Amino acid sequence: MKVALFIPCYVDQFYPQVGIATYQLLQKLGIQAAFPQKQTCCGQPMANSGCEQDAIPVYHHFVDTFQGYDYVVAPAGSCVYHVRKHFNIIEQTPAVQHVRETTYDLIDFITTILGVTEIPGVFPHKVGLHLSCHGQRGLHQANESEITPVRDGYLRRLLKSLDGIELTELDRNDECCGFGGTFCVSEAAISARMGQDRVQDHLRNGTRVLTGGDMSCLMHLEGIVRRQKLPMRVMHAAEILNGTIL
Repeated sequence: MKVALFIPCYVDQFYPQVGIATYQLLQKLGIQAAFPQKQTCCGQPMANSGCEQDAIPVYHHFVDTFQGYDYVVAPAGSCVYHVRKHFNIIEQTPAVQHVRETTYDLIDFITTILGVTEIPGVFPHKVGLHLSCHGQRGLHQANESEITPVRDGYLRRLLKSLDGIELTELDRNDECCGFGGTFCVSEAAISARMGQDRVQDHLRNGTRVLTGGDMSCLMHLEGIVRRQKLPMRVMHAAEILNGTIL
């Protein structure tokens, strides 16, 4: 199985430890992932800003970079969703279709492609799970509260398999954090208030480690946690899962 690792721009620049944890976690699960050096962006920031036509060369570059792999794996549901859903505006050549179909979020890849449902590790902390909008409603990684009250999903199951972990029961399980890509720039006040509400739900219910599968949302929430000096750590799920496997 030829697997390529795609590390989003903001992870590469601000959270390189998440990219490293993703690579190491895949290694521990038996996947020797390649890291194509010419990879850049998936084009999402331009598209979110209303400049999707300007992103088309970026889309083609992404396809050219990753078309030779069986799977492309990224620790970011929003980027994966963008590749799958927004690359429909370019000509649907076999290469484009292949890349769109085989680009996976890390948690999806571990669960649905590798068939891993349990992680042999210990993490004795109270962990709050943030479900990103793209991951939950776009990639269908977890149940949606407007459809069912049952709280379930790929990442929740993996985390629950860890010994000693306690998952926080939130008042509003799948509320948006307010990040929304460039929304946090164009509507900064609304974005910040949504993030504050999200963090307060975790704080009120005892979260000590806040996690999720999309570092963009976690970046937004971590900024609030740091500014308010709250007793809470923010970690990508790859960091938790990788750290528990010896």
